[in-house]
Parts: sequence; C-alpha cells; structure tokens
Amino acid sequence: MLTDGKIVAIKKSKALDEGNLEPFINEVVILSKINIRNIVKLFGCCLETEVPMLVYEFIPNGTLSQSLHDQNEEFPLTWDLRLRIATEIAGALYYLHSLASIPIYHRDIKSANILLDEKFRAKVSDFGISRSISVDKTHLTTAVQGTFGYLDPEYFQSNKFTEKSDVYSFGVVLVELLTGKKPILSGKSNEGGSLTAYFLLTMKENRLYDILDARVVKEGGEEEILAVANIAKRCLYLNGSSRPTMKEVVMELDGIRMSNWATAKRSCDNVEYATEDDLTGPQEAASTSTGSSYRAMDIELPLLLDKSSSSL
Repeated sequence: MLTDGKIVAIKKSKALDEGNLEPFINEVVILSKINIRNIVKLFGCCLETEVPMLVYEFIPNGTLSQSLHDQNEEFPLTWDLRLRIATEIAGALYYLHSLASIPIYHRDIKSANILLDEKFRAKVSDFGISRSISVDKTHLTTAVQGTFGYLDPEYFQSNKFTEKSDVYSFGVVLVELLTGKKPILSGKSNEGGSLTAYFLLTMKENRLYDILDARVVKEGGEEEILAVANIAKRCLYLNGSSRPTMKEVVMELDGIRMSNWATAKRSCDNVEYATEDDLTGPQEAASTSTGSSYRAMDIELPLLLDKSSSSL
C-alpha cells in the first residue's frame, strides 16, 4: 500500500543478473508507451532496492487461468462474461498490433497472463518478452520464447514471430474459454494431449458440444457458440497468413456480443408480469415491465481506450 492509501502490486526480479534484468527493463519500455483500459497499468519502477521492482495497479480477481481452472461457484464465469473477456483481450491485442505508436508483439498471450479486475474486466499483463517492431517490418526473427501449449507452430519451426503468432495464442485462450480445459490435456484418455488438436478434431467431426464447458452449453445460444468456435478455428490455422487479424477478430466478437445483447433485450421486453398486471391496469403493467427490462439489461459495451488516453 502506498502512502496515499492506494493498493498496488509489486513485481520483484529474482536476481540482478542480466538475464533477469532484461525483461524488467523491456516491460518498463513497452508499458510506458501504453495507456488503455484492458492492459495492466505500470505506475513506476524502483532500481535503488536490492533487486529491481515494478509497481503496477492492483488487480483483485487473479488470472483468467485461475477463474477457468479453479472454478469458484461464488463468482462463476458465465457465458456472457467469457464473451466479454474474449472481446476485451482481442481489443487489447488489436491496439498493440495496429493502434500503438509503434506496433507491439506481446509474444506470451495465455490465460495466466490475463488478469481480471473487480468487475472481471480483462487486463493483459506480462510484457517481459514483448517487442516493438518498426512499421516496415512483418516479423521478428528470434529464439523461440513463450509457453508450451500456446506457441504458434509456424513460429516454433521458423523462429519468425509475426502478429499472427499472437493471433494463434489468442485462439488457444478462446478455446480455453469455450471448453474450460487447459491447453495440455490431462486424464487417462487425453494425458499430455493438445487441447487445440482435440478442439479442431471435434469441429471437423461436428461434435463440438462434446468438448464444451457445461456452463457454455447451458447459457450460450447455439448460433453464437458456433460463431465463436469458428473464430477460434481460424485463429488456429497452421498457415499464419490465413489467420484473421486481431482487428477482424475484435469486430466479429463485438458483433456476436451485440447480437446476443439485442436478443436478450427482446426476450426481456416480451416478458409478461402477470402479478403486476393483476395489481395494476394493463397500461401501468406494460410500463412497469418495460422499465424492469431495461434495468435488467444494464450491459456495458467494450471500450478499448481510457478516457484519459491520448495514444490515438
């Protein structure tokens, strides 16, 4: 806690050797250029302590990975919430790739690097191996870094990281949101197997519902679930050039959310409140039910930028 009472998160380097210091410096350089709501805010750094420290905004609800895989019945990830989180992550990546002053490749997108704030809004974090890239370049040639299960196979084979490599990793996170499963499967029948391979097989064999999370099946409409699954499938294409851009992904996800919102609103508007109709006249009951519908549909649409941001 700071002297003004603000709660912050502190990240310490394990040691002072160059290998541990470089990601810290890189994170400061990258995050100092960014000010959008769905990317974690870096308040400052301290290099005068025994080991370097970074000071971030405190994000109270842990990681997306924890919420998905250590499910909390008190705060479950509903279908609508999963769809919103996916849209927010996609929006943050779209910003990094296309709207930042210099394009940025995150290079380690995974559910463990997505933090959830008090309203369960997504915050992309951990920019230790991220890289800025000049606008005239299409890829970054580098030793393979990242997390097994999320790595773009094309990058793994060629050592060339492109913006479509981030798209692939996002596709894995999208499959996690759909299935509630980890990228490396466990269990007698799937021990050590790839979630993405299993997901793509179920898509090919038209048995997607075999792999979906029970809450997704219960709460999501078939049309919107299939639409999200098809986005994930395209993000996971082996040929990077065939994958969509993050701009295309965020627009499609936002369209699905808007369609979902409109459908839910129509359903609410059509609800008849018989008890209220009995107690009041038909006109009053209609007015009351409509008011209730709008209060029930207090849904926040995604905003990429903070109002204070001047990055664009």
